[in-house]
Amino acid sequence: NSRGTASLLKDSISFPDLSALGLFEGHDLLRRGFTSVKSALLPSHPLELTEKNFQLNQDKTNFATLRNIQGIHAPLKLQMEFRAVKQVQRLPFLHSSNMAMDILRGNDECIGFEDILNDPSQSEVMGEPHMMMEHKLGLL
Repeated sequence: NSRGTASLLKDSISFPDLSALGLFEGHDLLRRGFTSVKSALLPSHPLELTEKNFQLNQDKTNFATLRNIQGIHAPLKLQMEFRAVKQVQRLPFLHSSNMAMDILRGNDECIGFEDILNDPSQSEVMGEPHMMMEHKLGLL
């Protein structure tokens, strides 16, 4: 029954997943890499985990140093500021540069890889604003 098979295929694809990726976008190899079961389970290089957790490790080191120098109140205050800055967000279809987070971490004067080669304003993929807001609010 060809009609039954078509309806099964249509029902197996979730609609919010299509709206988040775009209708005609395929798997982005440059940003997400090759997909395989082995790469999902194990890191491909010993330094991959270190690079992935670099910012977290750097924050822990900075908090420990700050605690030893100024006391327990300084890292607690800084962590509260981090949480407050993370709560402020733009609409889901607009890019946020997270300038306040960069200022708190001291990265506002540094030029990194993502500043030059990861500019979302030059991205070819733009989501549908109404669909993305409805997905975020749980209306879909």
